[in-house]
Amino acid sequence: MQVTMTSIGVVRTQAKTVPRHCRMSDVEGVLEIEKQYARGFVDIQPGERIVVIFCFHQSPDFTSKLLKQTPPHRNRAMGVFSTCSPRRPNPIGMSVLEVLEVHGHYLRVRGLDMIDGTPILDIKPYMDIQK
Repeated sequence: MQVTMTSIGVVRTQAKTVPRHCRMSDVEGVLEIEKQYARGFVDIQPGERIVVIFCFHQSPDFTSKLLKQTPPHRNRAMGVFSTCSPRRPNPIGMSVLEVLEVHGHYLRVRGLDMIDGTPILDIKPYMDIQK
């Protein structure tokens, strides 16, 4: 089955490097959302967390050789679906970010593990089921 998606915006950050995972990041930046979608996040408030679905747009093409990979923090190869590797059959990533500010069609956030220019596919609420 062929699936086609269109980005709803891009990540903007001044950071030269970002951590490999959002839980290890204090990097700040802006989610620059297309103006036509701005009304879709009017209920997002500073202090909340959001889930951002994005595309690993600079990741090399996936091959079957990448079904097992050794993450930098592990000493053994693991199945790709047990890792956060950007080299995946579908180069889709997910991060949980802290909202710092909402202004127009921009969301200023903390916790980026995405580089400048990363296409954003979707934003979802973070559901903390332990509350």
